[in-house]
Amino acid sequence: MARSARSSVSRLLYTFFSSSPSHQPTSPFLYQRFQFFSAGSAARIREDKAAVFQESQEKVRNIGISAHIDSGKTTLTERILFYTGRIHEIHEVRGRDGVGAKMDSMDLEREKGITIQSAATYCTWKDHQVNIIDTPGHVDFTIEVERALRVLDGAVLVLCSVGGVQSQSITVDRQMRRYGVPRVAFINKLDRMGADPWKVLNQARTKLRHHSAAVQVPIGLEEDFKGLVDLVQLKAYYFHGSNGEQFVTAEVPPAVEALVAEKRHELIEAVSEVDDKLAELFLADEPISSSELEEAIRRATVAQKFVPVFMGSVVIWISSRTSCSTGIQIRRRTIWPADLFKVL
Repeated sequence: MARSARSSVSRLLYTFFSSSPSHQPTSPFLYQRFQFFSAGSAARIREDKAAVFQESQEKVRNIGISAHIDSGKTTLTERILFYTGRIHEIHEVRGRDGVGAKMDSMDLEREKGITIQSAATYCTWKDHQVNIIDTPGHVDFTIEVERALRVLDGAVLVLCSVGGVQSQSITVDRQMRRYGVPRVAFINKLDRMGADPWKVLNQARTKLRHHSAAVQVPIGLEEDFKGLVDLVQLKAYYFHGSNGEQFVTAEVPPAVEALVAEKRHELIEAVSEVDDKLAELFLADEPISSSELEEAIRRATVAQKFVPVFMGSVVIWISSRTSCSTGIQIRRRTIWPADLFKVL
């Protein structure tokens, strides 16, 4: 019975699409309808594929890390790869352990401890793919920075808390302006003797003409450097474990409460100067929530009107794992995801 039904269907289809003269009036009409529905299905498939592709692209970030030579760019990249699970061991520059940093692929780079050519890698963080370009800091290889900036959605400008704003810092910042790349600043090496992040912040304002403010406050400096306070969320962050993999959130320590209140007010005032929505709240003397401040910083940074300044030490792992969240947020001409500024 089933076989007879299949035969009947086959004969019916043959009759509909037959080119015999007896069925000539009906066959072209049905064939054209069949073509119409096929074209419509193909168009819908193309639209679905385009939507999926667009959605996947919204989860991709192209981030560059630039700085003066020996500011900690490659070391920062190494920590980011470790905390995102891209690599499972941390190796230092100059190849002291015979391996060398992941991004130093050339033997000469491992020997000299400097980056000679730009190196690209990727990692995954919070459902986002972050493509990272580690650029050279030496003036002789500045063309490598120039090439990388053409494809970046955003950049991290690394500054040394001891050396401050140096000659190549000015050069790469000028290149970022030329290509319209939004950026955040990261003051590194707070564990070093002579570290002074507030001096570096003032140098960024005067030498680089950044409209900037700190979004973090260090808990101690030099050998007493223990952690960070997030001025947006008003939380303290500590990094424990042999590689800083244990991320601990706590309340703001009483010893830095006054400094935190002062710097948070300074942050709000700086952002309100370039963001109208936050300015209305600030001038009306209304309380400003963490989410409202977060969104204002996001808008101002994307518009290249504000440069948020983060702090830490990638050598002792404080703040380096949180750079991943910042990398996800930097995206030109788009609205960033909502998880910005839990920490750097």
